[in-house]
Amino acid sequence: EDAHALQKRLVAARVEGEIPDQLLLLEHPPVLTLGRHSDPAHILATPDELARRGIGVHRIERGGEVTYHGPGQLVAYPIVAIAERGLLLRPLVRALEAALVETCAAFGVQAARRDGHPGCWCDPDGAAPRKIGALGLRVERGVTYHGIALNVSVDLADFDLIDPCGMPGVASTSIDAER
Repeated sequence: EDAHALQKRLVAARVEGEIPDQLLLLEHPPVLTLGRHSDPAHILATPDELARRGIGVHRIERGGEVTYHGPGQLVAYPIVAIAERGLLLRPLVRALEAALVETCAAFGVQAARRDGHPGCWCDPDGAAPRKIGALGLRVERGVTYHGIALNVSVDLADFDLIDPCGMPGVASTSIDAER
């Protein structure tokens, strides 16, 4: 909730020209976020189980389905006035995916984008693709927020609580698990 409120304040300040573009890098406590049109049926855990594990659920205004965030996951929120930079949304999404891929490579993990499935994947075209990075943006008054999440050393069992990104049966992975 604190990170979401900070993003909203920064977006408003960026829209007004009070601040330059920003990049927030953070790690969330365990939380599930639901995009504005996502189906809560993709949360597989019961409310009691989530409460017992201390995992909150928040509906937010980004696109996309349910996402898990937690310790061991690097989250990056670019607050960028895209028109001022001459950026289009699709190339920005591709650049964020490329940043995920390059970060994985820097740690010895081969990953790539997967057509039709935003984010970053290990073995994206193989028999068992594994999602290592999520992507979900929102543009409000020409300024981006929300962003990307890279699984570094996250507890992968937490992804069993959901259908990651609304895709039943998708396996999640991390840099630690792939090295």
